[in-house]
Amino acid sequence: MFSKILIANRGEIAVRVIRACRDMGIASVAVYSEADREALHAQIADEAVCIGPAQAKDSYLNADNLIEAALGAGAQAIHPGYGFLSENADFAQKCEENGLIFIGPKADVIRKLGDKASAKEMAKRAGVPLTPGSNGVVRNVVEAAQWADKIGYPVMIKASAGGGGKGIRVVECEGKLEAAFQSAAAEAQANFGDDRLYMEKLIQHPRHVEVQIMGDAFGNVVHLFDRDCSVQRRHQKLIEEAPAPFLREKVRRRMCSCAVALAKEAGYQGAGTVEFLVDDEQNFYFCEMNTRIQVEHPVTEMVTGIDLVAMQLHVAAGEPLAVKQKEITLHGAAMECRINAENKDFAPCPGTIASMHLAGGIGVRVDCAVYQGYTIPPYYDSMIGKLIVHGNTRAEALARMKRAMSEMLFEGVETSVDYQLSILLSKAFANGSYHTDSIENGDFLR
Repeated sequence: MFSKILIANRGEIAVRVIRACRDMGIASVAVYSEADREALHAQIADEAVCIGPAQAKDSYLNADNLIEAALGAGAQAIHPGYGFLSENADFAQKCEENGLIFIGPKADVIRKLGDKASAKEMAKRAGVPLTPGSNGVVRNVVEAAQWADKIGYPVMIKASAGGGGKGIRVVECEGKLEAAFQSAAAEAQANFGDDRLYMEKLIQHPRHVEVQIMGDAFGNVVHLFDRDCSVQRRHQKLIEEAPAPFLREKVRRRMCSCAVALAKEAGYQGAGTVEFLVDDEQNFYFCEMNTRIQVEHPVTEMVTGIDLVAMQLHVAAGEPLAVKQKEITLHGAAMECRINAENKDFAPCPGTIASMHLAGGIGVRVDCAVYQGYTIPPYYDSMIGKLIVHGNTRAEALARMKRAMSEMLFEGVETSVDYQLSILLSKAFANGSYHTDSIENGDFLR
């Protein structure tokens, strides 16, 4: 096992990894930008190193500075968290070239699964159901029109190197195809430096369900069941729960088996998530694979009792998986609300937290990166923490989440708490009858 790890991230995920390291007796090295000098992760780590100015491109996205900090601190490994360089194959490769363990899959695996067209081919070989769509990259508008006619409108244009909802356009009819194609290509180029696109049939009002997997260096892969991430606004997740409340058990078993098959096909090592779209008849289709720990990993931890970050560290250190599939079981239900510093128009709301009160009580967990008097910088993602609850049943988990959300208090900055509480209080959420378009459709207001 490692004696020292550098965490190449910030915010609540950096705090989460530091805590796992402390539980395991591993020294942690935090990195921080000049804007994050007073951030919680920089305060609680065993060591902290400044890696550059406030802008992420000069600090958290600066691979050379991160590697120099790790080598200078005597760390053996780098945990990338999520976001930033967590799915950057070049960074993973650079870590390896400098004698550092990248806590995640190998660079070539990240590269293959990060390319959506390549990932679909891999999923096809593994026998995973695919959404009807183009055979790989669509090179121009003429090809796009041909594929759209073959697939049938409405279609989705998606960035091949995409993620986070960027580079996606829905096209309802032929007349809107050219503008959507050019717009998606421009956004993909701006966000990923790669303007390649592919196309899929639009699944109307799908559920977004993902399966957590973990693989080791010996070819062993297990799944840790599913999560429903369908409460989304502009392709950004707001509330997640495990297990998916609507999914039939037979479908759940098949979906989890498909996720494991894809991971084995890829030679996957570490924590990963296979994402699916599910239609009204519970047909499911491969969407993408995220080659990192997810924001919503705590709901899986709550229903399985397994520390996923610790599991990542054991696997990265070359140890075989400590659990077999039959030993992983579901216990009750869990939910997570992402707490964002945003105003009522969903615009980021940086500022100083004058006072705050976090929820507590049985079945409640708060993964947070802020404290009273802390000034939220304007340079990064607006998420400041996550509220996670567990119950013996979904009804108990929901009751605890409503109670806990009602206790959350932040003064000095606006947050998403009240908005999310309104969703939790809706009939649609209580019944589990929601989908990825429910916010836009106003389903939680009825």
